[in-house]
Order: sequence, then C-alpha cells, then structure tokens
Amino acid sequence: MATLLSLPGFDRHLCVVANRWGARRAVGTFFGAISRIGDGIFWYSLMAVLAVFGGLHGALAALQMLVTGGVALALYRWLKRWTRRPRPFHGCDGVIARVPPLDEFSFPSGHTLHAVSFTIVALAWFPALAPLLVPFTVLVAASRVVLGLHYPSDVLAATAIGGVLGGASLWFGMLAG
Repeated sequence: MATLLSLPGFDRHLCVVANRWGARRAVGTFFGAISRIGDGIFWYSLMAVLAVFGGLHGALAALQMLVTGGVALALYRWLKRWTRRPRPFHGCDGVIARVPPLDEFSFPSGHTLHAVSFTIVALAWFPALAPLLVPFTVLVAASRVVLGLHYPSDVLAATAIGGVLGGASLWFGMLAG
C-alpha cells in the first residue's frame, strides 16, 4: 500500500511513463492536436453553436459556460501564482515538453479545469452531448500529462476543482433562475 510520502514519486513515475508514450509520433501528434483544440477552440465554438442554433436555451447555456470560464480562468491563474509548481519538463528528469506551454507553472491544469467545468455546465443544459463531451474532456486531461506539461496530480486536482466550479455554477444558476 502506498504511503503519502511515496505519492510524489508515483506522480513523477506516471508522468515519465505517459511522456515516453507520447514520444511515439502518432501518439504525440494526436494528443498535441487534442491539447491545441482544448486551448479553447472547441469550447468557444461549442458556445457559439449553442448560442446561435439552440434558441434561448442554447444562449443561456452558452452564457453560463462563458461566465464559468471566466471564473475558472481567474481561479487557475491565482492558484498557479500561489503554488508556483514547476512544470514536469523543468523538474522531472526524463520528461520532455512535446508542445510549448501556455504559461509558466504546472498546478493546476487550466485545460482540464476548464474542460471539466464546461462539460458539467453544457451537459446540464444538453445531456445528449455527453458522448462527445465526456471523451473529449478525458482526452484533454490525458494530453496534458502525455505532452509533459502537467503531473497527473495537477490533472486530478483540476478535475476536482472543475467539478466543484461546474457544480457551483449550476447551483448559482438555479438560484438566479
């Protein structure tokens, strides 16, 4: 059974293993594309499609996603400045950044935090999108480790934070509506 003291070593080990897997051309290219699309292209396109083609229901969903994204951005930037955790390719032997990072620090994964919170809000409004959004969100989260930009713990923490943020957005939305 792993002790709390061995978890950082396990986190680093998983990071190295995933990053080595990403050295395969097809794997690295695939996850690089997923990560790039997860930069916001996919999410803002989804918001636009919902707003334009979803009637008032879609416009309200897009607005809630947009507000949630703004809160997520402020929160993850504050957490990164507060924790100042170096990215794995800086602090973990054997990890190579397969794409350039968008910012300096590792904790938490902003891509994952946004993907999870956006998915929760979008699925509350449009549950039929689950077969598209859930796998995409999982791939975005995995891409961040495979590409050497985050430790698995960065992604897991961002998943939890994004889940809380998405749930809070829905709760506040119910109070306002």
